[in-house]
Formats: sequence, C-alpha cells, structure tokens
Amino acid sequence: MPELGLLDPNSVRRIAAELDLKPTKQRGQNFVVDPNTVRRIVALSGVGASDVVLEIGPGLGSLTLGLLETGAEVVAVEIEERLAERLERTVQDRMGEEAAGRLRVVAADALRVEELPGGAPTALVANLPYNVSVPVLLRMLELYPGWQTGLVMVQLEVADRLVAPPGSKVYGVPSAKTAWYAQTARVGTVPPKVFWPVPNVDSGLVRIDRRDPPATSASREATFAVIDAAFSQRRKMLRAALGGLFGSAAAAAEAITAAGVDPTLRGEMLDVAGFASIAEQLT
Repeated sequence: MPELGLLDPNSVRRIAAELDLKPTKQRGQNFVVDPNTVRRIVALSGVGASDVVLEIGPGLGSLTLGLLETGAEVVAVEIEERLAERLERTVQDRMGEEAAGRLRVVAADALRVEELPGGAPTALVANLPYNVSVPVLLRMLELYPGWQTGLVMVQLEVADRLVAPPGSKVYGVPSAKTAWYAQTARVGTVPPKVFWPVPNVDSGLVRIDRRDPPATSASREATFAVIDAAFSQRRKMLRAALGGLFGSAAAAAEAITAAGVDPTLRGEMLDVAGFASIAEQLT
C-alpha cells in the first residue's frame, strides 16, 4: 500500500536513503519528521487555498506537503538538485496529481534566484537553513514585495534577533533591517526532537506581516549602510561608529544631531525610522 499524506520519520529516512543523502551542517539540513509540527506551522502561517506560497529550502518535502494540503499553490526553491528533482515525485506519490499540479520547483540558490515561475507569491513559509536564514529572508523581502504575510522557522537565537525591539540586548542588524519591511513576532518554539538529524538547539517560529517602510527621503540602501556602520562597532556611540560614513566623528555628530538624534546614543537604542533620519543626512 502506498504511503499517503505528510512525511513521518520512516518515510523521511527512506527517501533520504534512496537519494543516498547524508544531511550536512554546511547547508543546515535538519528535516521535520513530525506531521503535527508541520500542521502547526501551516496553521500559524494562515495560508489558505487562495495563496501562492514561496517556500525556501523544501528539502525532502515535509513542509511542502503541509502547505499543499491547504489547497495553496507552492513555489519551492531548493539549492540541492537531487532534492529538487525528487520533490515533485514525493508530492505525486503521497497526494496525487492535483496537488503535484499546484507545485512548481525551482532548482536554485535562494541567494541568487531572480525570477519565479507562475504568479507572484502572496506568502512566504519556510524552514530556513540556520547558516543563511537572515540574508535569505532579507533578500526575499526585497526581491518579492508582493507577499504580505509569512512564517519562518529559524534557530531560536536568530528568531529572538529578528523580533528584538530597540534597547534589547539582542537588537541588531537583523532586527533593524527586517523592521524596514515588516512587523515581526515570535509565535512559537519547536523542540529539537521533531527534526532529523536532531539539532542541538530549539527553533523559533517568527510571524512576518509586511508594512510600509518608514516615511523618509533616504533610500533603503543608505539606511542599511547606516545600520551596518552603527552595529559594526556596537559599543561605540553613534558619533564614533558613523565617523567613517560622514568623514569624521565631528561631521557624524553634526549630521546625527541634524537628524534629531542624540549622537551619544548607541545604535542599539534606535529604531529603523531613526536610522533612516540619519541616512537622510548622507545625501
């Protein structure tokens, strides 16, 4: 009798063995083997039959199947060619032709992909590889502005950084840059035991709701340059940390003051609108 529905531990290991796949830390390959966890992630994402979901790193297809179960279309971007080639067959075998017809697989690196087939994505749901989770998320936010909601599963430490407010000990570049595009909230944790191989850390679920960027004449690029400079020397006051951008600490202090910001603050105290105000002074 054929296996149907979502992947369980046995089916995950069977497909991996068929592909002679040995999960690597280099690519952050930890596959979800618990159907209840998959359905929880999908439910928290709010995805429905009218959505076109962008999934990054589908791997063996655990989350892909859960997303297709809602009736949504899925565009799955997978860097490893043998996984990309196997995914459609996995869906066909376990859910049939109708579900397979709603899946489009792109064999590409998410940090390099430019165009996606079919309609523009309306949502992003992904179990992001730990080592590239932040750059991948920021690139998807920049490249595909049409998706309005998302849910990503990332290492718990990364989740905390993505949702941290100004003044928090873990507020930094990921927090401020993500805030340019969206509002974020941690909506759950996932224990290591639901993955294969079992990681050494918990994972966090981060809900993403797109919003307009700050009202500013500064470009995103200029604002991000200020953010990078502010946190490259995290313990320094803004006037010192931004000295390289403005030519000197004195010039930086003058520009920061003109932006309505105290130049003796550290970057960790500023929200994204504050960074944008300083970036306006660059032009």
